[in-house]
Amino acid sequence: MIESCTVAELEQLELNLLLKTIQERYGHDFNDYARASMIRRVKKYMETMGVSHISDLIPLFLHDGRAFHRFVKSLSVVVTEMFRDPDVFKTLREEVVPVLKTYPFIKIWHAGCASGQEVYSMAILLEEEGILDRCQIYATDFNDDALKTAKKGIYQAENIALYEKNYRLSGGSRELSDYWVSLYDAIKINSRLMEKVTFANHNLVTDGVFGEMNLVMCRNVLIYFNEQLQDRALNLIDESLCPRGFLCIGRRENLKFSQIRKNLEDVSNRLRIYRKCIS
Repeated sequence: MIESCTVAELEQLELNLLLKTIQERYGHDFNDYARASMIRRVKKYMETMGVSHISDLIPLFLHDGRAFHRFVKSLSVVVTEMFRDPDVFKTLREEVVPVLKTYPFIKIWHAGCASGQEVYSMAILLEEEGILDRCQIYATDFNDDALKTAKKGIYQAENIALYEKNYRLSGGSRELSDYWVSLYDAIKINSRLMEKVTFANHNLVTDGVFGEMNLVMCRNVLIYFNEQLQDRALNLIDESLCPRGFLCIGRRENLKFSQIRKNLEDVSNRLRIYRKCIS
């Protein structure tokens, strides 16, 4: 007698087959992405392709490289905003920046920068604190489309009210409009801020250490990884941090089970801001 499977069990079986196909056909290993998140993203992509079953994507990806690469791009979340979680930026301003001010040159890495709004928020904060000229910001993501948007620094004006509210709550001391020019129904970030940011494609899953940084911002990226992949990414970040460097991750993310937790002291565990200990 053939045992029946639940819908959830069938989905997991189909997903396993799909991921194996992707790995063998393209060399991309997504097995350590959080399964629930991967199922949601696959289903969302299925809607755009008009297919009913996860397994329907297997022949599609086998024979259509463009369809696969569109799927890969869909895995990178690009929804963000300026000064997102303003209390985090306020704490960075009050607790982290005073330490950064003591350094002659400051290197900052935004890992998983998406479309760039939080990167430019950091540049604004550093400008107001008088140290932007001493800073180099590296902003990376594996989604080339998101990076193109970030490099342009052009965003829809419909979100300005939210950006301004976040900015004020983060301790901003000027008018946020001082940092952009208006373009009909959009805004363009000032070139002074843009020239301090270097954008590059980098994948936390497959790529290596990214320099020696005084501050690493990696917010709302790890939640899409399982514990094994989180630990791998966090070890890469730990190796990229200079002694006494700072790390800021997302509010919903946790270092509790990571190997690097013992290397970090709290600046604010509630806000997920940490500082690397001297080994």
